[in-house]
Amino acid sequence: MKPELLVMAAGLGSRFGGLKQLEPVGPDGERVMDYALYDARRAGVERAVFVIRKEMATEFHRQVGSRYSRWLDVAYAFQDLDQVPEGFRRPGERTRPWGTAHAILAARDEIKAPFLAINADDFYGRTAFELLAGFLARPGAAGAYAMVAFRMANTLSEHGPVARGICQVDPAGLLRSVTEHTGLERDGDGCRERDAAGVRRFTGREPVSMNIWGFRPDIFAQLQERFARFLAVSGQDPRAEFFIPTVVDALVREGQATVRVLDTPDRWFGVTYREDKAAVVARLQDLVAAGVYPPSLWS
Repeated sequence: MKPELLVMAAGLGSRFGGLKQLEPVGPDGERVMDYALYDARRAGVERAVFVIRKEMATEFHRQVGSRYSRWLDVAYAFQDLDQVPEGFRRPGERTRPWGTAHAILAARDEIKAPFLAINADDFYGRTAFELLAGFLARPGAAGAYAMVAFRMANTLSEHGPVARGICQVDPAGLLRSVTEHTGLERDGDGCRERDAAGVRRFTGREPVSMNIWGFRPDIFAQLQERFARFLAVSGQDPRAEFFIPTVVDALVREGQATVRVLDTPDRWFGVTYREDKAAVVARLQDLVAAGVYPPSLWS
């Protein structure tokens, strides 16, 4: 069974200032996610499920989804603030989506096979998709997942702090833990984190999660159960988010899952801030000039 691709595209893009998923960055007007779909397709993926908000469905399909339908089976799942278990209600003042774990949960009726889960606005590179597709193509037990880890220094923005899940990996290459850190920024050859406790420094070689995961469909039952737990504790906080790294960390710590960490030396890039766009455009031009991608992906 060939793996499917789940693309999390429902984020508001608040720091970027709009629907950054639809911003053209490639030489023929490609979006960042076009390169992800291209890399996934040449890694063997034949079906993609986009998790979006209902109100952006028409424009998203016109500008994005329709472009892929000649090469992939395209489907949609909708992430809605009112998608909560029976007995819960969202706070009236909440306007943000519930987070990445909720985005994946929103696709439970559309995903039928092992799947790669990615952010729509991140560039991961060809290697990441090949590694995950290869892992998911092999038989695996329930709870046997994978992630691609990047080096921290290869994932930073030049225009402001970012949040990253820093990973601890055992000698066998399995994830021990993933802990969300915010306020990470470049510091010479390394990195630093500023928070209320002060400044913490990192080498920049630490493996970090960039939300590119390999799951099997059994993850949905885990997400459903843990979303109810999350809401019981934090459901009335309008800013609380249900993050997939937090769920994975809990599953690993409780012995409910194993996560193979697949390392890539590639450089991640994306449009976290509007000022990042120029660097993304330049980087993609370099990759096209080097022959990694054609000048027009979908012609």
